Amino acid sequence: MEKAITNEKRTTGQTGRITLLGLLFALAMVLSVLEGLFPVPVPIPGVRLGLANIVVMFALLYLKKADALTLVVLKAIFVASTRGLVAGTLSLTGGLFALGVMVLILLLRRDKSTLLLISVAGAVFHNLGQITAASFIMETVLWVYLPVLLLSGIVTGFATSMMLKMTSPVFLKLHLNKF
Repeated sequence: MEKAITNEKRTTGQTGRITLLGLLFALAMVLSVLEGLFPVPVPIPGVRLGLANIVVMFALLYLKKADALTLVVLKAIFVASTRGLVAGTLSLTGGLFALGVMVLILLLRRDKSTLLLISVAGAVFHNLGQITAASFIMETVLWVYLPVLLLSGIVTGFATSMMLKMTSPVFLKLHLNKF
């Protein structure tokens, strides 16, 4: 009997986690579509606010690292299916660079890391990942865009950290981090 209860709890937990990831993915896609409606007034194509990255940071900080990775991959698949393979590749590369540096900061700094540091580093490395992938795809060096992309990463990282700081208490009250 005890084994059956344990298996039932595990199945319910897995179903809840999959459901939560589905909802977070849907939220990330809605944020991505919304940010597309308000282009950033920068002369470099592809500079975006990165609102969907708020959801990835929430998963990284309050759920499991694997959940954040799942969201990065799902976001890239969504981008590839809606904007093309090159855009999907840029999304995946940027997302993996960003997630990698955010995880590294969390591991190295433990309790000393701040949301602002994690967000800004994630945004900057997202841009670095994308420019690396774009340079490889186009077979040309695109590092001339680096100063603008670094500045935009700092600004958007600051903005997304503030938005996550404002919205995470609401999500935590829903006990979304208990799955």
